[in-house]
Amino acid sequence: MQFRITVPAAAVTLAFLLGLAIVAGRGLGPLRDSSVDTELTAALNPAAAVVSAGRTPAQPDGVTLRVLDTAGTPVDGRGPTGLGPGDVRALKAGQQVTVSRMRWLGSVVTAPDGQQRLVAAGTGLLGQDLTVEKAARWLLFAAAIGAVLAAIATWLVVRFALRRVSRMRRTVRALPTGERLPLPEADDELRALAADFNALLSRQEDISRRLRRFTGDAAHELRSPVASIRVQAEVAVANPDPELAQETLADILEEAERLSALLDGLLTLARSDAGELPPAEAVELLTEARAAADRLPPGSPPVRVTGVAGQVWAHAAHSEVELVLNNLLRNACRYASSQIVVSVLPGHSRVRLVVDDDGPGIPPEHRERVFDRFYRVGDDRARTSGGTGLGLAMVAETVRRRGGAVSVGESPEGGARFQVVWRASGNVSGS
Repeated sequence: MQFRITVPAAAVTLAFLLGLAIVAGRGLGPLRDSSVDTELTAALNPAAAVVSAGRTPAQPDGVTLRVLDTAGTPVDGRGPTGLGPGDVRALKAGQQVTVSRMRWLGSVVTAPDGQQRLVAAGTGLLGQDLTVEKAARWLLFAAAIGAVLAAIATWLVVRFALRRVSRMRRTVRALPTGERLPLPEADDELRALAADFNALLSRQEDISRRLRRFTGDAAHELRSPVASIRVQAEVAVANPDPELAQETLADILEEAERLSALLDGLLTLARSDAGELPPAEAVELLTEARAAADRLPPGSPPVRVTGVAGQVWAHAAHSEVELVLNNLLRNACRYASSQIVVSVLPGHSRVRLVVDDDGPGIPPEHRERVFDRFYRVGDDRARTSGGTGLGLAMVAETVRRRGGAVSVGESPEGGARFQVVWRASGNVSGS
């Protein structure tokens, strides 16, 4: 991370300083010209006044003064100036001229004899050009040095800032099971990181705890039908009685069916835990509730399906609604005394499915855990009742994965009331 932060920071700093050096270097030339023009103007104005008075101006240090006629011919008795006709016109117009590394500035005055004279002041730029070039090179060198210093400073600052992260890493590696990271006193990003990591540890430990409990419960539940099948098979082998063998095979078939149901439930929950969801569609609950009631085995308590005069659509998969109804109705049949009532209630954004029975009900202290896997309330919900302990867990997991909710309470008939809420799909249509 130090390298990944330092290299871009140094590159950005170098690019910025180089750009600044180039801009400053290009500005040195105009700055030099402005300074030279100021110097020439300071020498030119007194010289123009002297020429207007009919005298010859003195030559100041570092500046050359020439007196020309309006055609550019010297009238001061000295040699040629090297100024061309275009240069002379520019000087008469008050413009600056640079010729052969000499910068000139001129002013037109009238001599006492009425003749107009061009007073020109010039100075050499050779030494100043070398100074500008050297200054530009020094600016580039300073930019490179600045980038190096910025890289070193960035490296040290990042190293210092990451020391706390390194300490946190060492603490994490040595963290015992069940412990949490101490939160830094400063309310900064590291404190937020430590808090998020502690939350992650809590979730991970909760998942591990649930997985260990689920694995242990599954192994325990699977052991019972497998052991029963083995014992029944051993009895049949030890006693080759046709009548006893037939009874033993019936018991084995019953245990095998229970084992198959248990494995199917485990597979369904495993797929749900893995996030495998079938595509959602609009499912009509009244039709599905009546179909689920018709699928109940003979001898089951009667089921009465109630709802509005129309259709109620839920946003779910057909297989999910079928699983929920099958498990809730079979659970109700297992404990109901005389009747089961299934109510389908529409809503604007939610639809409800309510299953009531007149059985013993579920005590309040067990209602929060009745949807846990392999959880049984008591003797009346033991294995002899035919349940696997997974039906209600599959109902809760299926509904919650689709964004719904499931709850249990007391039925008006005195038994248990299971309520499932799904998102509505479409509107309730009239018949």
